[in-house]
Amino acid sequence: MLITEENWPYPTWIAHRGAGKLAPENTLAAFRLGAAHGYRMFECDVKLSADGVPFLLHDDTLTRTSNALLQWGADVSAVGGDHDWGTLSQLDAGSWHSRAFAGEPLPCFENIAHFCLHNGYGLNIEIKPTTGQARQTGTVVAQHAARLWRNASVPPLLSSFDPEALAAAHDTAPHLPRGLLLETLWKGWLETALSLECVAIICDHTLWETSSVTQAQSAGFRCLSYTVNDASKAQRLLDLGVEGFITDRVDLFAPASSQ
Repeated sequence: MLITEENWPYPTWIAHRGAGKLAPENTLAAFRLGAAHGYRMFECDVKLSADGVPFLLHDDTLTRTSNALLQWGADVSAVGGDHDWGTLSQLDAGSWHSRAFAGEPLPCFENIAHFCLHNGYGLNIEIKPTTGQARQTGTVVAQHAARLWRNASVPPLLSSFDPEALAAAHDTAPHLPRGLLLETLWKGWLETALSLECVAIICDHTLWETSSVTQAQSAGFRCLSYTVNDASKAQRLLDLGVEGFITDRVDLFAPASSQ
């Protein structure tokens, strides 16, 4: 399916890192909980292990969202990308959140992809490179996404804050749709999105104003926003014409009523 401004198959509401803060982020448990709240599309962060396996992790390090420090001690690198997948897969990525999720493992990207594909869920894959690995990560993630979704009717949406990672994804799998993530409206953001042939701009919700929405939509982009956790903020964005919302509050917003 060719994704364009007119042909947009994605739902309005997207669950941030699986289920926002209600479950350990970027785990299969979070995806299942988000789905239980009615969400049909999810956002997640994907980077590479030292042996090139794509897996889910937001931070460069494992310290915040796993037991790596307890398991390995302070003398071992906590950077996720410094370890092979066999080692990473043994970590507990749930206990930091709550006892209910003790023992929840870090998921590899392939398992999350299969969960989404088997259930007909959409996926926004944020390419989240370990520092210095932008091009390699963009290439490998796009390769895996193209393979896994080769027979799917709706492709995943690839996004990144890193234009180099998005450029690598474009070069590797140009048919997969892309979105440029922005935490500031830096000089040349619109031109960069155009050069990368993106279909969407995904902004911090505070950046969307009448002028920025008009610029993006006039250039043919869909306007999406993160991380929208308040009903009044969501209404402001709706009034501006923003078309997609990434949220932690899967318990507050009922996605089925707005899709």
